[in-house]
Amino acid sequence: MANVLKRERQLAVLNLLVEGSSIRAAERITGIHRDTICRLAVRFGAKCREFLDDRMRNLSLRHIEVDEQWTFVGKKQSRLTTDERAERGNIGDMYLWIGVDQDTKLVPTFALGKRSADMARRFMVDLASRLVPHDNPHASDAHAFKPEGFRAVTQLSTDGFAAYPEAVDLAFGPYVKFGTIVKEYRNANMHYTPSEMVGTERRGVFGIDGGSEASICTSHIERFNATTRLFLKRFNRLTLCFSKKLDGLAAAVAMYVAYYNFCWRTRKPGTTGKRRPTAAMAAGLSDHTWRFAELFEAVNGN
Repeated sequence: MANVLKRERQLAVLNLLVEGSSIRAAERITGIHRDTICRLAVRFGAKCREFLDDRMRNLSLRHIEVDEQWTFVGKKQSRLTTDERAERGNIGDMYLWIGVDQDTKLVPTFALGKRSADMARRFMVDLASRLVPHDNPHASDAHAFKPEGFRAVTQLSTDGFAAYPEAVDLAFGPYVKFGTIVKEYRNANMHYTPSEMVGTERRGVFGIDGGSEASICTSHIERFNATTRLFLKRFNRLTLCFSKKLDGLAAAVAMYVAYYNFCWRTRKPGTTGKRRPTAAMAAGLSDHTWRFAELFEAVNGN
């Protein structure tokens, strides 16, 4: 007979993990062996991915900011052998492809993989499948001698990675506003030291003219990346933390995104300390702030 942890013990361990504790810290606090914690995290993370895949559908999001965040699995890319580089895509440098809605702060989807044109296409096609298509008649349609137009499903802002324009065109066609922003820095003397931003170059690619290029922005997704580094230590630089297996990394990210969407309340700008509703509430996916126990039950289908 399998030795299954009681519900309360599972909740205690998983709650520690989504709040930023390491696996070994959770082991010290709860007394549960780290191998058991890893198996529980992978199993729960896989269910979180299925839960998010089911819930993140038919979304109406005005402006989605997209970025890729670096980490590595097993060992860094420079340590891979020639055979490993050619045959294994699940180790080495890995990137978290993720998008955040500027208004609701909702994370509609994410992907893990190399920083390649193929991953950019896969991510954008998946993102497009989660948004509400505008199939109903609209003022932009041809009528009353007015030529047909294209109503944008959403606006996308990304960095200057060269694979994005083709990927966005493949996934959205003309039904999107898309622009890129490239930030220029100086006085970076060595890796990871703070540098001074001296300028930005915004460029409308699809559906954005010169008068609306100021709307192109990736500041919110970059702030979200900082939250990710805080609660997922395997995304930190210059630390001992890393993922040994891609499945473990995927499970950790799925748990984090599910917790962020339904339980986490971001703070409003300013010094008031007031907090916003959760991203799921702002996007109309929930009518209240979920506690982790409620997320646990929903993910497990109870």
